[in-house]
Amino acid sequence: MSYDRDAVPANLPGLRLLPWEGEGGKPCYLSADGAGGVLSRLADEIEAEQLSDGAEVLKGAVAVQDDGKAGEHALRLALRATTQSFGNVLRVADSRGARLPVTADDRQEAHESELRAHPA
Repeated sequence: MSYDRDAVPANLPGLRLLPWEGEGGKPCYLSADGAGGVLSRLADEIEAEQLSDGAEVLKGAVAVQDDGKAGEHALRLALRATTQSFGNVLRVADSRGARLPVTADDRQEAHESELRAHPA
């Protein structure tokens, strides 16, 4: 499984990006009404596992990187595991970030930032 941030719409109000893919690697969503249903709890558990796994993969990658005798095969395996975990962590971050409440101050700040980036 790989995560392509460009394939995921930036903000889909009321939908939660799930920590797994659908057919053809497409993102999966859950209508997130805040009820905390079975699928929502399963997604929470999988996200927690992915974050925990990512921490372990990071430790292993650092160990391989610090091992001056590590060969090309070990480096490739460590890089493959690291990129997989990094994709999972990005998906979790995007999913959780999209569910953060947006305040009027946040909208004003985003508007001002847009104006600075693209002056009239």
